[in-house]
Amino acid sequence: MTRRTTAFRAALLLLALGAPLPVAAEQAQALRQQTLQQHVEAVLSEAGPGTRFGLVVTTLDGREIVAIAPDKRFVPASNTKIFTTAAAFETLQVNGPDTTGGAAVRLDHSRPGAPDVVLTGHGDARLSSAPDCIANCLAELADAVAARTRVVRDVVGDDSLFPDERWAPGVSWEDIPTRYGTATSALTLDDNELDLRVVPGATGAHATIEGHRYFTIDNDVTTVASGETGLDYHRLPNSRDLRLSGTIAAGAEPALLRLGIDDPAHHAAWRLKDLLEARGVRVTGGATTRHRPLAPADNPAVRKGAPAARPPAPEFLARLTPPPLVEDVRTVNKVSQNLHAELLLRRIARESGSGSIADGQAAVANMLARAGVEPWRTELHDGSGMSTYNRVSPRGLVRLLRWTVGQPWGEAFRETLPVGGVDGTLERRFKGTPLEGKVFAKTGTLSVASALSGFMTAASGQTLVFSSFANDMPDGASATAAVDAALNLIAAEN
Repeated sequence: MTRRTTAFRAALLLLALGAPLPVAAEQAQALRQQTLQQHVEAVLSEAGPGTRFGLVVTTLDGREIVAIAPDKRFVPASNTKIFTTAAAFETLQVNGPDTTGGAAVRLDHSRPGAPDVVLTGHGDARLSSAPDCIANCLAELADAVAARTRVVRDVVGDDSLFPDERWAPGVSWEDIPTRYGTATSALTLDDNELDLRVVPGATGAHATIEGHRYFTIDNDVTTVASGETGLDYHRLPNSRDLRLSGTIAAGAEPALLRLGIDDPAHHAAWRLKDLLEARGVRVTGGATTRHRPLAPADNPAVRKGAPAARPPAPEFLARLTPPPLVEDVRTVNKVSQNLHAELLLRRIARESGSGSIADGQAAVANMLARAGVEPWRTELHDGSGMSTYNRVSPRGLVRLLRWTVGQPWGEAFRETLPVGGVDGTLERRFKGTPLEGKVFAKTGTLSVASALSGFMTAASGQTLVFSSFANDMPDGASATAAVDAALNLIAAEN
């Protein structure tokens, strides 16, 4: 028996005998916590060498149970969405219909001849052109134009509500062509994604590419007799030239590729042009855009005083009213939707500023100050976590989560988080463990970063707050199993 174990048992015995010395209770608690932390560290070490861990677990009143590298800063990945969605609850009107976000159309008669159609975005992430769309549909705006005129000139996509900064600093360029790194714009359609189907042909022949006509496609996909489907695609940023390569087996199921859009306002105008022509409206021009360049005044650290006054809203021919914004916040956290998170940050920024990333981060920083989180604990550059420049300390994030509990919207915020073994990005994690259905947390994953932060119900029934980060995992290594085992251990001991 070790000296530490003897002291631990002696302290427990004193407590059992009702010893009045408070130092005995403190020693027992300290020793118990130290022993648990050692066990947790041993469990995390099962992830193998190289991975750097940070973990803080506290009670709701702030008593720390485990603290591993609590003040070190880690890449948070999509745990960044916790900051964005909490700020959305704090800043925006998330309940009730979204009366400020909906896209709108108007006819612009400023030039002689046929009017231009101007499609204006207001930061809503849910505008749809799907054939089966039943709410927040671009087709409704096309109907409004077709009912008023049969000839138009250009179809203009106007996303000037926000400055034109489509990607945040630190977003990897190789993510840009994908659906995970698609550009952010005040005018967004179909999640700024395009679906392509790769259909095998005869052996030795090129596959057939079905789907959208927006890209110019160089098809180098070959149909082979058998084997696994292996496809790749290449597209430079801000280019619509797409090169597809790889192989697909004859007789295989068609493969689906989901690609990102770099100029969402142009794509939305291009799609509206299609819908107008399908309704018999003659478009004599083409699809164009109206962007607002990023300016020094869009940065609160540079401009002096309040942002410039907003121009009066034009008179629209029709404007959509999307569903309540809280539904979109739920989407952001449950499935970790990057574009929707970025648009939430821009809309937060628009409440008190220009709609820029900098104004959004200023609003988040103000929230963190109210939550008692020191500025050095966080460094955020986007709203989704795709930026590799983001840094967060576990203790800082736990402090924010504890603060949300006391807010009027705290329970609603917690309900947007994935539930272990039940839904969202945690649907398959914690399944069959004591924490199934008892973890409410946001995941985060990048190539060398894994995160999980939120709330869990311990064996005693008490709620614990936690933040876990794993960074710098070696290629092919995963920290998920070790983190889940550590959280189960902590919950069982509390």
